[in-house]
Amino acid sequence: MKIMFSAGEASGDMHGANLARALRELDPSVELLGMGGSLMSEAGVRIVYDINQLGVIGVGEIIRKLPFFYRLRNFLIQTMKEEKPDILVCIDYPGFNMKLIQKAKKEGISVVYYILPTIWAWHKSRGNTIAQYTDLAVSLFPFEADMYREMGTNVVYAGHPLLDSVHPTMTKEAAAARFGLDLHKKTVLLMPGSRVQEVQNLLPTMLAAAERLAHTIPELQFLLPRASTIDTELLQSLLASSSVSVTVGEGCVYDMMNISTAAVAASGTATLETALMELPTLLIYRVSTLTYWLSKFLVHLDSIGLPNIIMGHRIMPELWQDEVTADGICQVLQPLLTEDSKREQLRQSMAEVRQVMGKAGAVRRIAETILQFAKEKHTE
Repeated sequence: MKIMFSAGEASGDMHGANLARALRELDPSVELLGMGGSLMSEAGVRIVYDINQLGVIGVGEIIRKLPFFYRLRNFLIQTMKEEKPDILVCIDYPGFNMKLIQKAKKEGISVVYYILPTIWAWHKSRGNTIAQYTDLAVSLFPFEADMYREMGTNVVYAGHPLLDSVHPTMTKEAAAARFGLDLHKKTVLLMPGSRVQEVQNLLPTMLAAAERLAHTIPELQFLLPRASTIDTELLQSLLASSSVSVTVGEGCVYDMMNISTAAVAASGTATLETALMELPTLLIYRVSTLTYWLSKFLVHLDSIGLPNIIMGHRIMPELWQDEVTADGICQVLQPLLTEDSKREQLRQSMAEVRQVMGKAGAVRRIAETILQFAKEKHTE
């Protein structure tokens, strides 16, 4: 049995790694290969293209890199022709994978799409493409599965994989010692994202806010988890321009969340992870002006944070575009750091997210579904 992956971002690398481990536990003989990162490699996936320099955001950035993505897609198609996998598993990254699945189907390769395009937010037309070119879709949310099913997609819902993986791996005391922090002092977790442009865009503003907070809150600590897709040199160059001291952590991100008092995080999977860790969090979202106004035209949501969408109302504070300033961040974070009642109120709201999302064990259930599907296709 041979399964090929296509994951294009740090979050996809994480989900791909968890899925790969579950697949190998269920069937040690399965051969795994594809596009991914260091986490998938550690989980036993033979990486044919490393995603370290892949992430881009914004319409202008994507347009400039279109020739590159065209060549990369052709490379993966050629790899499929040579490797002849039983199935292709595409993980998120719709701007790229939506084209890849169309090419794969033309080559007679069965397609599984895991972590589907968010048609409930925008690009509803993508649902028709998924229905046409995907043999099996794996949804993370029951309401999303219903939407895809109505569009004629063969879709299953097995729960959310983060329910399995989001938990600390050590005690708070051990985590504080690992990162050189004092548990008796308050800590702000800075999460500027996993894409280079995202980090370059958001981290300087986060650091400016950190400097102001440090002046008003004694002995405040700052911790920043480095995404596998971000070079250490880039982070250090950005941190060097700030007067505030920031500890950069490697790995064990949930342990970092566990010892933090509050967080400021770029919009994305990280905000769902902090919610599951019951960490009071401020979500920030800022992109190019063109991308923002296009998204305002195309996206019809009052909130963009996954915890807020899941709960049906805004429980996690959000700052968008021009609101993302040092002052704006400080206005939200300072009460969470200085007022226990406000921090506890937000923590309790975060705790409700896990209750709504259901039971753990999703990754194994998803792996079982994919293996069964692959075996059926293999014997046809």
